[in-house]
Amino acid sequence: MTSNIGAELIKSQSGFGFGKRTEESNYEKMKEMLDKEIERHFRPEFLNRLDGQIVFRPLTRVDLQTIVDFELNKVFKRLLEHHLHLELDANAKEFLIDKGYNPEFGARPLRRAIERYIEDPLSEDLLRGRFKEVELIRISVLDEDHLKFDGVKTEVKLDDSSVVVSPVAGS
Repeated sequence: MTSNIGAELIKSQSGFGFGKRTEESNYEKMKEMLDKEIERHFRPEFLNRLDGQIVFRPLTRVDLQTIVDFELNKVFKRLLEHHLHLELDANAKEFLIDKGYNPEFGARPLRRAIERYIEDPLSEDLLRGRFKEVELIRISVLDEDHLKFDGVKTEVKLDDSSVVVSPVAGS
């Protein structure tokens, strides 16, 4: 069971107390405040049935990058079934984080951002046959509201088995 009890309380706090505090002491103070808030909202009979409470720390940029990688791996696996590979540059990942992260809702909107900015336009391009002779699709930032999809055909040289990557015309 999850609850957002205390979310407003946390959001309204710019700092917990006076003076410099460590991140750990801020977290402990926040947990204490949330425990009191939970006790205000729920009856003791209900609270006694719970094994415990978990207070999640705020997500960091590194956490968000990990979540984006995790969600993108699902897309990568689906495309591998069609012999396609995706490659996103760092700016494209940052674009997804900027468009999909909301401190109030956490990382849930990241999934929708991946759908909106990658899966939907990529699906349309695939259905139109844009990447028929392509094995790799590179994704980068086009502008502040769009990503750019470039098809790349890879050719394996028979003599030294090295892979040569060259952009496909019209991609």
